[in-house]
Amino acid sequence: MKYNNILITGGAGFIGSNLSLKLIEKGHNVTVLDNLSPQIHGDNADLSSLYLSIKDKVRFIKGSVLSYDDWICALEGVDAIVHLAAETGTGQSMYEIEKYTDVNIKGTSILLDILANESHTVKKMVIASSRSIYGEGKYQCQDHGVVYPTERQDADMVGEDFGVKCPVCAQDLTLLATDECSKIHPSSIYGITKQVQEQMFLVMGKSLGISAVAFRYQNVYGAGQSLSNPYTGILSIFSTRIKNGNDITIFEDGLESRDFVYVDDVVAATILGIEKNEANGEVFNVGLGEAIDVLTVANTLIKAYGSNSKVTISKNYRLGDIRHNYADLTKIKEKLGFLPQFSFEQGIAKFTEWVNSQEVKEDKYEKSIEEMKAKGLYK
Repeated sequence: MKYNNILITGGAGFIGSNLSLKLIEKGHNVTVLDNLSPQIHGDNADLSSLYLSIKDKVRFIKGSVLSYDDWICALEGVDAIVHLAAETGTGQSMYEIEKYTDVNIKGTSILLDILANESHTVKKMVIASSRSIYGEGKYQCQDHGVVYPTERQDADMVGEDFGVKCPVCAQDLTLLATDECSKIHPSSIYGITKQVQEQMFLVMGKSLGISAVAFRYQNVYGAGQSLSNPYTGILSIFSTRIKNGNDITIFEDGLESRDFVYVDDVVAATILGIEKNEANGEVFNVGLGEAIDVLTVANTLIKAYGSNSKVTISKNYRLGDIRHNYADLTKIKEKLGFLPQFSFEQGIAKFTEWVNSQEVKEDKYEKSIEEMKAKGLYK
């Protein structure tokens, strides 16, 4: 089915602005609902490069997902919704609980309440879920097969044992790719809110006869990412520190890993979800399908920028952080034909080239660490 009029919530954000421009290029009419959060766009949103990239190209509504009236305005004449608007950041979610649950859960509930009780033209809705709903990823125990470890214990990490343990026998484990059938057990408030969003979309989509799709994005990075937000996006956080001439301090032992996926690949996957009927009612991982450790990320960025910044392994840690997670992409490859087009090396090259073209932003990372320390979440 062709969806001509698409609403993107959070459409002035990092992923949203890239998605908006690609959909416009493909001939769609795009409406954006966005509150232009200072954490993402800075104190003067009119100067935000993300906002300026879509200004006058979309029907733009500055508003909140917590406003019933803003939703009603944004939904007028819309065929499909891509719901990206959310508070993001694992660490920050652990001490700003009300804000995260309000925006992510209540904001979603207002949308679904409207779709259930008001006249509308919506036929498809896509929710941006997250790899964070899995908590720790999928592992193999030598004696007990596939297992899903619970959160790591403070007592172990104080002793600099950062590895995950078998929940049955407590021995060390071998990391596996996490597939969509893996156990869902988020270890942060952010992860919980994304799990609830996903479930609400799929349940209500089925109830209302609206095709619903959920994408569990891995760690998304790329050109356009906020370089001033110290709460999310490790590549942008490290880049801002390096460009300010600051050293990089890495949590734990530096071997914790994530799946880093370039934003253009995320946009391509999301568009497949909009366009293909095979996506209806399904959940999909979106990632590169590779585990890359944080120490490698830091050293790669320092080399790419030609910097003299030093890397320190702190052995400090944040409560709620997972050790490893990377995506099994079998399902999205088979059902939607999605294949990532950017390797980590290619993505980093594009990302750092873009960063080099930007004004150096204030490094607010230390402030974010002090906030976590004050809440007892950083040790």
